[in-house]
Amino acid sequence: MGQIPTLMGNNTAKGYNTRAPTYLVFGNFFKYIKHCDLNAAIGLTALFALYLIRWACGYGSRRWPHKEKMFFFINTLRSGFIILLYTLVSYLVNRHHRDDPKFSILKTIPRGFQHMAVPTVNSRILSEVSGYLPSAIIVLVIEHISIAKSFARRDNYTIDPNQELIAIGLTNIFGPFFGGYPATGSFSRTAIKAKAGVRTPLAGVITAAIVVIAIYALPPVFYYISNAALAAVIIHAVGDLISTPTTIKMFWKVSPCEFVIFWIGVFVSVFSSIDNGIYASVATSAALLLFRIAKAHGRFVGMVKVYNTPTLRPVDAGDLPQGDGRNVFVPLDHSDGVNPAVKPREPHAGVFIYRLNEGYLYPNAVHFTDYMVNEIKLKTRPAVLNPYGSLGDRPWNDPGPRHKSESDVDPTLPVLRAVILDFTGVSHVDVTSLQNLIDVRRQLDRYADTTVSWHFVGVKSPWARRGLLASGFGSSDTKVRALFSVANVGVPQDKEAETSKTPTRDEEFSADTQQHEDKPNVSSFDTLVLPLLSVDCPYFHIDLDEAIREVELELGLK
Repeated sequence: MGQIPTLMGNNTAKGYNTRAPTYLVFGNFFKYIKHCDLNAAIGLTALFALYLIRWACGYGSRRWPHKEKMFFFINTLRSGFIILLYTLVSYLVNRHHRDDPKFSILKTIPRGFQHMAVPTVNSRILSEVSGYLPSAIIVLVIEHISIAKSFARRDNYTIDPNQELIAIGLTNIFGPFFGGYPATGSFSRTAIKAKAGVRTPLAGVITAAIVVIAIYALPPVFYYISNAALAAVIIHAVGDLISTPTTIKMFWKVSPCEFVIFWIGVFVSVFSSIDNGIYASVATSAALLLFRIAKAHGRFVGMVKVYNTPTLRPVDAGDLPQGDGRNVFVPLDHSDGVNPAVKPREPHAGVFIYRLNEGYLYPNAVHFTDYMVNEIKLKTRPAVLNPYGSLGDRPWNDPGPRHKSESDVDPTLPVLRAVILDFTGVSHVDVTSLQNLIDVRRQLDRYADTTVSWHFVGVKSPWARRGLLASGFGSSDTKVRALFSVANVGVPQDKEAETSKTPTRDEEFSADTQQHEDKPNVSSFDTLVLPLLSVDCPYFHIDLDEAIREVELELGLK
């Protein structure tokens, strides 16, 4: 929006501040529209020519596909062509009016590196730029990394973000010594080089050499460049970055929350400044991330027996799927999109399987466990009516009643016996979350009037496993693993030769049936099985099936 007054020529009107918030620039444009001059003719025709060339090249590439590359380069060079064309027009019009040109031009451009020196950094400069540094850094880093990743995905190679950050850092460290301003990657230049067949960073050296030649040899030509034509080029380039209605609609479909954040950034940028718009978007995104972490809660899951079948047929049209099937564990509330007509089978009475879907950390630890404890108490009964002993020991926040009787408890509900925590989705734990888990264990032990069995499934992080063991979970001095999940790793290498010479079991049986009548059948092949998890941690399990069987053996359930 700030370039439109330059395009129309009323940016020099007294009292018109083109650096004000966008809504003021837009409103004042119509207030000072009477000050538009010949610059409007230059700017509007240049803008029209830019869009005309783009449309013509797009049509030509579709009409003559074999010349698509030629049209691509013509399209990418349209900005340079327009600048050269209108610089020639400006020279022809203003060569005899250098001091009082007919329309706005750049005029004198310093030749070469006239400001090459050690940058001066003092408190005044720091105070003036400190307010812009965060937004500038965010834009530089995000744009640079996004460009690199975009072309890496397109051309099937990988990038090292650290290397990219080091490159952009060195560029902006040494740039001020030459009088340069902060720089980052460019989508347009990268696209042109990629289309031209550039494969190595050596192309940057060639570009730099051309720029150095230009700033030493072409400043007299730059004198006649039209400001209105430059504004047209900027408006045309930035116009392609505006999100289309289709893109905005996709934001809404993918994530309504991020759709709202997008509009927050837009409105703050329009009514305040771009810097504040960036800060508002980043702050809102961070708040949303923290909210999602803090309000994450798990799901109680049940078991469903599933089978594989090549087709779906009515029940009366054929046999049921063959095979033993397999067990899958889905939320009891069908929150993951499972067919509502499929009813998961809950574990044994008094046994609960609770799945955590996020990292178990300080922000969400209480939220996770509060939901779990409330659901467990809702589906079980306390082992004793008054676990606190006397009324004086009863917590002040206990909802009561003060004097509980048998009628206050549903005798059909089971007593809590075991809790299985599915840690498959947990990548990190911390001290506070583990202390919270210890407190919950004590709370449930008092509620059940016994030691509740705690089992953990899918603990993949070694630090999470270490933290659980240090907190008293996973192992026991008295408990021994009753069930092992083992893997058959085959025949040991040192026994392969011996095994290859040993006759098969069928050959032995056919040749010496009478000789071995009184001996048991022994396979001639040696099988080596190894446990998947440590045998010293009987409460850590590889999957939920193993955990349920372990609980059944431990508690004598069937």
